[in-house]
Amino acid sequence: MKHLYPNHRALMLVALLALPLALMGCKDKKAAATTAGAATVQGHPSSAQTAPATSLPAATAPATATPAAATPATPAAPGTEAAAPNGTAPNAAKFDAHSSAGKKGKGKGAKGKEAAAPKVTYRAGEDPDFAAKKGWPVKYPAPLPGSILPQKRIVAYYGNPRSKKMGALGEYQKDDMLQRLKREAAKWQAADPSHPVQPALHLIAVVAQGEPGKAGLYRMIMPDNVINEVYGWAKSINAVMFIDIQTGHDNIRNVLPRFEWILKNPDVHLGIDPEFNLIKSGKKPGTKIGTYDAADINYASNYLKELVKKYNLPPKVFIVHRFTRNGVTNSKNIQLRPEVQIVMNMDGWGAPWLKRDSYKDYVVAEPVEFTGFKLFYHNDTKKGDALLTPKEVLMLNPKPLYIQYQ
Repeated sequence: MKHLYPNHRALMLVALLALPLALMGCKDKKAAATTAGAATVQGHPSSAQTAPATSLPAATAPATATPAAATPATPAAPGTEAAAPNGTAPNAAKFDAHSSAGKKGKGKGAKGKEAAAPKVTYRAGEDPDFAAKKGWPVKYPAPLPGSILPQKRIVAYYGNPRSKKMGALGEYQKDDMLQRLKREAAKWQAADPSHPVQPALHLIAVVAQGEPGKAGLYRMIMPDNVINEVYGWAKSINAVMFIDIQTGHDNIRNVLPRFEWILKNPDVHLGIDPEFNLIKSGKKPGTKIGTYDAADINYASNYLKELVKKYNLPPKVFIVHRFTRNGVTNSKNIQLRPEVQIVMNMDGWGAPWLKRDSYKDYVVAEPVEFTGFKLFYHNDTKKGDALLTPKEVLMLNPKPLYIQYQ
């Protein structure tokens, strides 16, 4: 054994020198395997390019995992795209403190860890999923030749030339008013170039009154010469005109035929205001909010249909103002006709969050055909809030196609 010891020591020395080299070789193989694995994951098509091989619906399929150092931008889930449906902004919540704070969604990564993914939050009236659940887009008759909607958007000034307190139409002198309307129309055209703007003057032709008057009906019908005067203003700027009716204690069936002489023109349309239809309650206008039933709306719609046929006119636009639950009853019974395009116009004023809530609760939640939105230069801003811009209003879903300024 003594003769073998030197050789044994030499062999041990060789083994000790070889061990680090062997360990280094193992590490190299492990690193190569890891690199190869990473390359395989990076080379996998992302969910934005191809659907993952899974039996799950696309909306619930797990996202492809990628190493943190090379993770591409996470594609948005269906319904939450950066350019969301109907113009909904993904960062809309920053405009209004009353909007709900969104929580970031999470998806599982390759190692089972949860990674944050953005989730769009919507303010009231803007959520496309809510609109879809309520039945939007509505199935309506195919537009006839000469229809204004849905190809165009109407932007109107509302009021009466004999009053400075009823809206923009009478608040400003004629030439100033028309120029202001043109500027508003230009803003809407810039905000949504896909919908040419049709300017309009919306005249309150029957004005609800706090006193019964000679007829005892709490309403005043404007003289024909006033109506013709406003009609001339509209024609001077290629605008259309609306005859708006506040019935007080009168019946729409008695009042509406009074205006055939002007409604028979192809560029004159109709609006009715449930707020001031108080036959049922017997209350004075201004002391209680009135209502129209679907039967009343169907009567007016049918009357317009007969005018279209009688005078061979393009379809009439029919505005129904609304800002309360009972403002319109039995809305599901409202009949749609090719000759008449019905717009449910959100007529309430107040802070932006309140206007959005009203739009959601009384217009989006009870679909009819098209939607409108009213902006009040004074009442919307009297508590310090800014008037909603066209861009902000266009975040609503569905997008209003009738815009009214008072």
